[in-house]
Amino acid sequence: MESREKMFAIASEQEFNLFALEVFRNQYDQNEVYREFVDARRINVKHVGSIREIPFLPIEFFKTREVVCGNVPPQAVFRSSGTTGMVRSRHLVTDLALYRHSFVKGFKRFYGDPEDVQFLALTPTPEQAPDSSLVYMIQQLMDLSSSPENGFFLANHSGLHARLRQRRARGKKTVLIGLTYALLDFANNYPGGYLPVIVIETGGMKGKRHEIMREELHSILCPAFGVEHIHSEYGMTELLSQAWSQGDGRFSTPPWMKILIRDTNDPLAYLGPGVSGAINIIDLANQDSCSFIATEDLGKLHPDGQFEVLGRFDAADARGCNLMVP
Repeated sequence: MESREKMFAIASEQEFNLFALEVFRNQYDQNEVYREFVDARRINVKHVGSIREIPFLPIEFFKTREVVCGNVPPQAVFRSSGTTGMVRSRHLVTDLALYRHSFVKGFKRFYGDPEDVQFLALTPTPEQAPDSSLVYMIQQLMDLSSSPENGFFLANHSGLHARLRQRRARGKKTVLIGLTYALLDFANNYPGGYLPVIVIETGGMKGKRHEIMREELHSILCPAFGVEHIHSEYGMTELLSQAWSQGDGRFSTPPWMKILIRDTNDPLAYLGPGVSGAINIIDLANQDSCSFIATEDLGKLHPDGQFEVLGRFDAADARGCNLMVP
């Protein structure tokens, strides 16, 4: 537990790098799948001295193998969204308290104490999507909120419309977090006239609508909700941390999470700010599975450390939170 608390207290690049190398060696020892992958790359663990030398496990492994450290029974198994017949990723989480600690501290960093927030969700309920890490996070945040009027409204747009128009206690923020296609549907049916609200979208339109550019999406949602910016959440089943964007599609990570951009033609080469490539993620909260994941997302870094998500590899399966609803 002391090691986990130290992770959330990371305050410098040097501390992050040292902790990441420690986690890398522990996961090599304890995670059979990751160890096989590292050995197949013929990498001598003792010679790895920086995070850029750490092998990143392709995210596809979560579809075919149990990526977990040791033999501890999982407290939860989160599954990625998918259409019928699609192979879904499985993330075996052996410590739900660690996941809660990560997303609560991350949320506080960007939005303040969830106790002071009213949460409204355009997602399935926990009963409808019991294996969704996103829905689990939202429900847990609602449980920490002091608002008596939190709720899930995917099947009740008129109820959400009424809730958004209600007066709120002084000092209370209202966060509306939803699947992108659901936010668009609501915006088309119930536009405008709301009290201040933070609108957070969680993904694209895979399997629901044709894809549209972020600029077009925000040009529709901003006037419909009467806001200047649409916020975004970047997370996935295979992670225990999230990045957040408070506008313009530029994401920031908490101190225990880091983004690297790899060359799409050379997975061992990394790209500097402003150059588009594939996203590698270090999520140190993923201590019991794998903290070093090579995703199928495309993006680029900015000089200030923020990053953008630009799309996905053409050959990648359609995935995303919007596939949770049939």
